[in-house]
Amino acid sequence: MIHVENVSKLYKLGEFNTGTLSHDINRWLHKISRKNDPYEQFAEENDRTQKSSNGYVWSLKDVNFSVKRGEVFGIIGKNGAGKSTLLKLLSKITKPTTGCIRIDGRVASLLEVGTGFHPDLSGRENIFLNGAILGMRKYEIKNRFDEIVDFSGIEKYIDTPVKRYSSGMFVRLAFAVAAHLEPEILIIDEVLAVGDAEFQQKCIGKMQDVSNQKGRTILFVSHNNTAIKRLCTKVMLLEKGKVKEISTPEKVLETYQIVETDAEKGVRNKLPDNTPGYFIDWKLEGLNLADLYSCYSRDKIAISTRFIALQELTRCVYHLLIWDENDNNILHACSTDFGGSEFKITKGEYKFKMDLSLPIKKGKYKLELGLFSSEILVDRWETTTRISVLDSFDQHSVQGLLTVKTHFNYQGVLSLMSTSG
Repeated sequence: MIHVENVSKLYKLGEFNTGTLSHDINRWLHKISRKNDPYEQFAEENDRTQKSSNGYVWSLKDVNFSVKRGEVFGIIGKNGAGKSTLLKLLSKITKPTTGCIRIDGRVASLLEVGTGFHPDLSGRENIFLNGAILGMRKYEIKNRFDEIVDFSGIEKYIDTPVKRYSSGMFVRLAFAVAAHLEPEILIIDEVLAVGDAEFQQKCIGKMQDVSNQKGRTILFVSHNNTAIKRLCTKVMLLEKGKVKEISTPEKVLETYQIVETDAEKGVRNKLPDNTPGYFIDWKLEGLNLADLYSCYSRDKIAISTRFIALQELTRCVYHLLIWDENDNNILHACSTDFGGSEFKITKGEYKFKMDLSLPIKKGKYKLELGLFSSEILVDRWETTTRISVLDSFDQHSVQGLLTVKTHFNYQGVLSLMSTSG
């Protein structure tokens, strides 16, 4: 479905993306003479930590890969690795400087919230507009219209101009359109981070269904390693604009030294860039803890984390998930949104605390912390320091998934025996 061969993309940094008039003329003369760009030899690799000396940078350099029909192909890497640039090339938003891209099929892209939507048109009109862009006939769109609206969950607002939608409503409708209008290739760039946790799970389920049952091809860029592992059949790791590895999700994620590593227990070493706030550490609180990261099953505890707000955040929702990484299952999920309560914070440091008990078997479990503001993801942190759940007893003859608190009692029953003699 997709074949990318020796693809590179050169960018000129600064206010003007091409440089001076003399640069433009020089590049044009080389182009009509079928010579290489004269400034390619001065371009530097895509390393955002280093200052550029000449203003030219390879956003991508000699990228090669192929995607088969029905594959869910994941793309991961640090910020600035070239992921979004690659998706723009595949979506034909821009052209590669060198190399060749061959695509067999109709492409639908979700590179940002509301891609392809006109803000002054209603949700209904935008569904038909997007369908027409994808090359579908009016009757085909009508046949799928009710299904699209039902999946998006915004039927009440379907005749309202989308410029009045929240970011969450925007992405709900955009994903519903892209997933139901049956493109052969679906390209998604972390757009699901805008939706709430329930909608993200719904989208992942839909992508699995589209890929497995209908043979559609999906390219998925995400910083959520759990979603990558759950959804993708093959993953590519980009580093400084170059392909570092292409393999199974487990192998590539092992190679990819996760940015969010803990320098010491519970402490986040690498902090995210370009975000209005972030988590910095976590610990357990309680009366009967073995240590700050270990507790006994069924005991009442609190998971405490510190958060730095770099600006005022409104309509905040705090999420906490506990994963069994062996089975890749969510064992517990809680959110301040469950009770319909949202909160507001100003610039500064905050302590979030969630009280709970863990009726789960002995083992180690992963935490995932998230904070949303106005339905937009502010920060998500998958901790590498695990919660250690200990047994309240020394031995168990049977180990189940849960250790549910139960009560046992017994009583004697008087038996009357008749005797004859």
